[in-house]
Amino acid sequence: MTLKDKRQSPHPFVYEVDLTAAQRIQGLILGVVLFPVRITLTALFFLLMWPIARLRLAGLSEAERAKPVQGWRRWFLHHIILFLSRAVFFSLGFFWIKVRGRQAGLREAPVLAVAPHSGFLDMLVLCALGLPTVVSRSENSKLPVIGALLEFNQAVLVNRKDPESRKKCVSQIRERVTSDGHWPQMLMFPEGTTTNGQALLKFKPGAFLAGVAVQPVLLRYPGEPDTVRWTWKGLSWLGTLWHTTSQIYTRVTVEFLPVYTPSQEEKENPEVYAENVQKLMAKALGVPATDYVMDGRFPVKKLGNLSLPLESPAQATLKLLHKQGLTNARVEAVMNDMIDSCHSGQSAMVPADHLTSILGLKDRNTAVKICSLYSKDDTVDMRQVCLSVSAVSGFRSLESLIHTAFTWFDTDQDGLLSAGDLSGLMGALVGVPQYAIDEMFSALTTRGRPTEASLQDLLMTHPVYRKVFTEYLRSTEATAGNHNAVPNGKANGNDGIYNGYGSTNRKSD
Repeated sequence: MTLKDKRQSPHPFVYEVDLTAAQRIQGLILGVVLFPVRITLTALFFLLMWPIARLRLAGLSEAERAKPVQGWRRWFLHHIILFLSRAVFFSLGFFWIKVRGRQAGLREAPVLAVAPHSGFLDMLVLCALGLPTVVSRSENSKLPVIGALLEFNQAVLVNRKDPESRKKCVSQIRERVTSDGHWPQMLMFPEGTTTNGQALLKFKPGAFLAGVAVQPVLLRYPGEPDTVRWTWKGLSWLGTLWHTTSQIYTRVTVEFLPVYTPSQEEKENPEVYAENVQKLMAKALGVPATDYVMDGRFPVKKLGNLSLPLESPAQATLKLLHKQGLTNARVEAVMNDMIDSCHSGQSAMVPADHLTSILGLKDRNTAVKICSLYSKDDTVDMRQVCLSVSAVSGFRSLESLIHTAFTWFDTDQDGLLSAGDLSGLMGALVGVPQYAIDEMFSALTTRGRPTEASLQDLLMTHPVYRKVFTEYLRSTEATAGNHNAVPNGKANGNDGIYNGYGSTNRKSD
């Protein structure tokens, strides 16, 4: 089994596998025997861990639970859980974990930064590292077995939707990694989500906020077939588990790089610190270091504080419409009709049934697919569709698009944009919501009052934001299949924590 033309992967969030007939037959025969046996053994070891993990903090008060466990609770139960954890991955076919280099001591490097992050099976690195503490989504604490293991680990839990929880998480991380050896080492996946391993994502600053030394750790799966990848698109978690357990064994290598001690500049600027460590790890891996991140539901690249989707909803919409037989001329006419409809004061939010009629589609399913590109339900904002599609297709000039968008999103019709107005306007142009708009709004207001003319000037002349039109919207289709070039990326570390805000949802922990 091989990655489907790795060199043509559109970006690191896609992983497709292509099995030959012989490999399918072999996998089916081995899977029928190995899958049930291995899953049964794995479940058995998990069930054994459940009550033992609960014992570690049993009977302790909340105040005692907030401190690192000591005495027999630490050394005795720790070795049992470590043994059973290794047994879980041994059962799944990870017979050996090859280790290169030396793991730094707690006082040398309080933080272990692991990359690339490939999927939920990456948790096996905990066995090789001696079960360091982790950071996880608070929702995971309610899961059977997993919740008990997080409690045993005294993991830092965070609700990513709650700003206070995020602040508390950052505070706890700082406290632990600067405790001078009081707390165990902390492991983080600074990419924050899983990829196909073809590039490193932009590192999140969580592992670097405290300005302490970190040890970069490389996690590789050098064997073929490579079945462990669980990304935004591609193999499902069940497919990953099936294909991995259907192999006689799976190879894994953990490599410790030298401890990275931050400079004074890096201590004062975690973003710079994170970027420099990303470059170093990318160079060691021989892959590009990119500005790609997962922003909510969409993989994006950053342009200033704008989030530009790697898979443009507008381009996907155009492909769906062409597949339904609509010519470019017809699509342009439909987009103009939608713009006229929005100008007339009709509601911009339409359900899939209405969108089917507007676009002249033969089946509702295509309209539902288009809605899903822009929203979480079967409704869509027509302004997003017609503006973003017109932008990528070149149906209208930049000046015309900005004028139309300004008219719609100047909510109080005073000829001036607020930060919220600009957020909605840019979200409609690129096709995905833009929440972090402060930097762009500041750049706009430095040019005077935030008028339409100022916005035109910003998008035509600003060294960063003019790229939205000149390099992104006009070239989305051209770069869609160019993974090797890694648009907006930095080549092989020659040029950038996971705040730990979670560890096992698709496709991020």
